Amino acid sequence: MARKHLIGLLLATEEDWPTAFESLLRRIGPIEWRGETHEFETERIVHEPFDLRYKPRYGLIIDRLAWWYDVPREWLKKLALMDEVYLLNNPFTFQAMEKHSAYCALMRLGIKVPETWLIPHKLPPDNPRYVPMAERYSADFDLDYVAEQVGYPLYMKPYDGGMWVGVTRIESSEELHRAYDGSGGRLMHLQAAVEDFDVFTRSLSIGPQTKVMQYDPSAHGHYRYSVEEKFLSPELDWEVETIGRLVNAFFRWEFNSCEVIVKDGEAFPIDYANASPDMAMVSLHYHFPWAIQSLAAWCAFCSVSGRPMRVNQNTADYFEVADSELPYGEKLRQYRELADAYFQIEAFDEFRAVALPDLEEQTVDYVESAEFQELIEHAVRLEVEPENQKRLIDRSRTAVAAWCADRRGRGLSAFVSPRLEDDDEHVTQDRTDPP
Repeated sequence: MARKHLIGLLLATEEDWPTAFESLLRRIGPIEWRGETHEFETERIVHEPFDLRYKPRYGLIIDRLAWWYDVPREWLKKLALMDEVYLLNNPFTFQAMEKHSAYCALMRLGIKVPETWLIPHKLPPDNPRYVPMAERYSADFDLDYVAEQVGYPLYMKPYDGGMWVGVTRIESSEELHRAYDGSGGRLMHLQAAVEDFDVFTRSLSIGPQTKVMQYDPSAHGHYRYSVEEKFLSPELDWEVETIGRLVNAFFRWEFNSCEVIVKDGEAFPIDYANASPDMAMVSLHYHFPWAIQSLAAWCAFCSVSGRPMRVNQNTADYFEVADSELPYGEKLRQYRELADAYFQIEAFDEFRAVALPDLEEQTVDYVESAEFQELIEHAVRLEVEPENQKRLIDRSRTAVAAWCADRRGRGLSAFVSPRLEDDDEHVTQDRTDPP
């Protein structure tokens, strides 16, 4: 008798990747692994009151909601502590996804995070006890002095932000004070800009699988990812991938994205804590099938292998490397070994080769199907303003066809990701915004 694995989807308003994920799992069907047959089912989770002692039916949950809302967050904590349900992101290090802790962690590990300061709120918290406390213990500070330590140009950015909301580029004291006065009650960082960079990258990581993509944050939200390949040297590509894998293994995150700026042969991570990494078909376009295929592979591996939920971190192992006298490159190699061990790289590679040998072909067949073409149209019409829908439907179809052609060995099509004209008039929010 086949062992059944129920995968729960904790979602907001997304329809594109959940539908694609569900469809691909159905096409994969039962798989064989070490003498047993395994079958997968999915279910979209409904929020309800819950008994803290109830036993859930799910073996694994893909969460896209708990960062934003309390009920699903506390439900996931209960499942992790009491029921050993596998969660792709550790709910107990989730708070570190507010950026600040992630900056501190990578600085502690010796990674090249740009100079960063935390500054107090412009407006105090709405708490009657705050004022008397602040009168005693919160000294006035010199904002210009802090900016001088960071150096111009710099960015003011929320300590818990996402999707570049509230981020301001600052080049002078006048701009600094204007931005700070407008920041209200948000707690902010000042972070040094990396000027005249060579490449801006965003990496999407699902388990140990990482796609490093060239990224243009100044472009319209649906036109930021390039399809260009080999835009980094092999050494830099390895370093950027390693930084993302290091972050994820350190914090026990398995569904995350990482932004790294490359300049003069050095990699500078600037944002690597994203509770809901971009999975939108309309923005990932060419890269979307890879994301769905990778998510299916990792969820299948975790479910079938019985991979345990890792609640505790082994920070001491990483700090031992950080505190050594090893050169930077050797530290990266040792971090990579620790991260690879956490993600069980060898076991995962064996599982994918043996249990999912036809996964890529199944993904191509699905992406080329009429079912997927209908999904493209449906997803774009849900996400995109009417005047741009036809253009983005055509662009999405062309992009995924190029991916399929590449997989089938016909060579990468001459697909170019154009930018919208008059971007400022059409800017929409990324999927990393609160649902």
